[in-house]
Amino acid sequence: MLDVSMTVWSISIVGIIVLFASDFLLVDSRAHSFTTREASRWVIFYVVLALAFAGFMWTYFGHQAGQEFIAGWITEYSLSIDNLFVFIVLMASFSVPEVQKHRVLLFGVGIAIVLRGLLIAVGSVAISRFEATFFVFGIFLFYTAVVVWRSGEHEPDAQSNSFIRLLERRFSFTRDYHDSQLSIRQEGKRLFTPMLLVMAAVGTTDVMFALDSIPAVFGLTQDAYIVFMVNAFALMGLRQLYFLLDGLLDKVIYLSKGLSLILGFIAVKLVIEAGHSTLHWSIEPVAIGASLAVIAAILLVTVIVSMVAVRRHPELLPNSELAVIEKSAVEHSGEAIEDLTD
Repeated sequence: MLDVSMTVWSISIVGIIVLFASDFLLVDSRAHSFTTREASRWVIFYVVLALAFAGFMWTYFGHQAGQEFIAGWITEYSLSIDNLFVFIVLMASFSVPEVQKHRVLLFGVGIAIVLRGLLIAVGSVAISRFEATFFVFGIFLFYTAVVVWRSGEHEPDAQSNSFIRLLERRFSFTRDYHDSQLSIRQEGKRLFTPMLLVMAAVGTTDVMFALDSIPAVFGLTQDAYIVFMVNAFALMGLRQLYFLLDGLLDKVIYLSKGLSLILGFIAVKLVIEAGHSTLHWSIEPVAIGASLAVIAAILLVTVIVSMVAVRRHPELLPNSELAVIEKSAVEHSGEAIEDLTD
């Protein structure tokens, strides 16, 4: 475990807040449709920033910490792509105006980082007190890997989110958006807009996906600081990737297969580590360098095999995961706000 001082923790959290504030001031000061060029620049910025932070970890805490961060970040970033598919359906379900989508993602991700921080704290305490927790994480990840392998389709229903249903029951909402306002006053009555609901939906829905991605990162590093920073960097860089989905991921038709293999590999790694520490198995735990190599190799092979398959069989594209999600988004368009009453 790293000896991370409160000063480093404080500087890191302040840095994340500054990034959010800068993003808000530079990008959302004027509501506009996010262009592919603009999204590309921001994705590159956050990737370079994550790699720079990995360099800091490598220099300040040692090569082990640097490798753990890189492995965790690649894994979390890859698994978080599933979140983007869910966000597509949520955006359509709430009929979010194009010019407001980036703001919804910005604040939704902010909520997600806070909630993930709480999950990471709970997971860290569980691991520190019960080494056998790795067995639980490993079994759960293996089960998730099987589920992901069998079905890459996601059709989230905003109305199945209990927190969203609670907000709808407790407060009055309009069906119409009023620019980026979260609430308005109408005839002397305070009404909330769908902006509040969709931000909450993005943030709280993300937590359900974190239930498999956070244990996966704990399978690569047991340090809560690294796990938290991995999640922060992955989510911060995830928002702009949303606007690059078309033409970027539509051809990676075997993405869910690759992600399931990564989850399965980490599940085995967790079980081996748990058996080594609690049952004194003779099998040595998988080194972080080997883990990083395996994860990178799986992703590379997934992309190559997908590209070759699409080139040889173009008819596969209409059945790709992204195509299925986009079709689902059209089918569920506007459903989440149909029942809202003023």
